[in-house]
Amino acid sequence: MNIDFEKTGGLVPAIIQDADTRQVLMLGYMNQEAYDQTISTGLVTFYSRSRQTLWTKGETSGHYLRLVDIKNDCDNDTLLVRVHPQGPTCHTGTDTCWGERNDTHPLLFLSKLQDFIEKRHEEMPEGSYTTSLFKDGLNRMAQKVGEEALELVIEATNGTNDRLVYEGSDMLYHLIVLLTSKGLRIEDLAKELQERHDPGWKKH
Repeated sequence: MNIDFEKTGGLVPAIIQDADTRQVLMLGYMNQEAYDQTISTGLVTFYSRSRQTLWTKGETSGHYLRLVDIKNDCDNDTLLVRVHPQGPTCHTGTDTCWGERNDTHPLLFLSKLQDFIEKRHEEMPEGSYTTSLFKDGLNRMAQKVGEEALELVIEATNGTNDRLVYEGSDMLYHLIVLLTSKGLRIEDLAKELQERHDPGWKKH
């Protein structure tokens, strides 16, 4: 990666983002040495402008930023560093340096859930219910979606809201399994709904 450290006197800003929640956690600065150390150790390391030395985030608190990946911007002078934070990021004890909470939005979990189901599909571990669905084949997976949809309807008309949520979750899980077996993602459904929301959309 071509990073233009010289443009800003040897340092480039590094925007730190949680890889799962997409929340921006903090802003730090890296020189070439800090960048190299981050890559080699997998722990985000900055250059302290006040102390004029390298420092690895979490070296005193234990709240490390574990590296997922780094991207350079279009001018090659600003880094986007995606991480898995180990505890709060700010030295004040808050999740971010702006005092915001870094909670995973429930809708983002659906994508993580499908990532997990796809891994099950690849590895097919014994004793896994998800594995058993894939082994039973497409017809059984489709049947399970139908069964769970029926139970959802029953709870909607004659049950409680708690049971409605429970059965709806069952149906959604089995739908994601079915999508995975067809090489599709839950995001494909979201994209379809997004397109339908456009005033110019016409049913195909």
